[in-house]
Amino acid sequence: MNTESKVSERYAQGAKEVEPSLCCPVEYDVGLLELLPREIIDKDYGCGDPSRYVKTDDTVLDLGSGGGKICYMAAQLVGDNGHVIGVDMTDEMLALARKYQAEMAQKLGADKVSFRKGYIQDLALNLEAREAFLAQNPGIDSSDPAALSAWENKQKESSPLVADASVDIVVSNCVLNLVDEKHRSQMISEIFRVLKPGGRVAISDIVSDEFVPQHLKDDARLWSGCISGAFQEKEFTQVFLDAGFIDVAYDKWDEDPWQVVEGIEFRSVTVMANKPAQDPVDHGHTVIYRGPFAELKDNNGVTYPRGSRIAVDANTFQNLQDGMAKDSFIFIEPSADSGNNDANPLAAARSRSAAQNKGRSHITGGKKKNSCC
Repeated sequence: MNTESKVSERYAQGAKEVEPSLCCPVEYDVGLLELLPREIIDKDYGCGDPSRYVKTDDTVLDLGSGGGKICYMAAQLVGDNGHVIGVDMTDEMLALARKYQAEMAQKLGADKVSFRKGYIQDLALNLEAREAFLAQNPGIDSSDPAALSAWENKQKESSPLVADASVDIVVSNCVLNLVDEKHRSQMISEIFRVLKPGGRVAISDIVSDEFVPQHLKDDARLWSGCISGAFQEKEFTQVFLDAGFIDVAYDKWDEDPWQVVEGIEFRSVTVMANKPAQDPVDHGHTVIYRGPFAELKDNNGVTYPRGSRIAVDANTFQNLQDGMAKDSFIFIEPSADSGNNDANPLAAARSRSAAQNKGRSHITGGKKKNSCC
């Protein structure tokens, strides 16, 4: 089975006519949907809402952006300095997204969204540039594949579709499971490449409770329907860990399966992850693990004993405040005069003395609360 062609054919048809079987029920922010054209909403096929993880000033990359629904939702959240990039391989879906680009730019007050043709497993290769090269050199793909490969390598190096360390958050809505298994390690590595140090991942997708047998994987309709290509639920987090991501966790996890095929449950989830920051230094940030367990240990090997003050870098501090474990920690921000720590790397021994945090507010749940009297 040619995975790419079967998937592209299915979604090309979905861009022409609404195909309800390609998506499962999702609750979106209705306020963000108000600006969107009805056609984009009706021809969107997803299983989650990764737009809710987008922040002000983010550069957002949406993998498999389809008709642009998540892109146009995210564009309302990034503010004046943010930008959204959608990458898709299907011409009909790109045409649908671009059809309303001028209209949405006017509604948003700026053109914050760009759509690019590419494979999500190779975010350096610009497919429209490749098509233009082939048009200028007809038959080169069959007569001189080495020359085509050399051109591709040069293009990816000199002007990649998405540059290294250029994105704050990568989102995707029910697309990673459509990629051929032989390309999946490369796909996750590409996500890692384009993220800035400290960048985030929020991927909504379908997972299976058991590994999918080969005869189901060979069913083109089940594959293009986001079923038989599903990651197994433990495997989905492991591929991000194997690629070097940290703080990998499931956020959304549907109680009931979307579909059950031959006894295998397929359900919608959202996985979150972070790319490690480079050269963490000590700015005075401190966290205390509240319990109930004796300790927690993160993917960087840092241990948080219950009740102990632990020094962390600013990026880890922010990720813990924003992450799923925020209610398990007390957060102590550095004092205004902690600048003398700026040049010091974090010590191997992370214990922080109480004397270093005198007079600082202790924040629970990741956010400051109003004082009572």
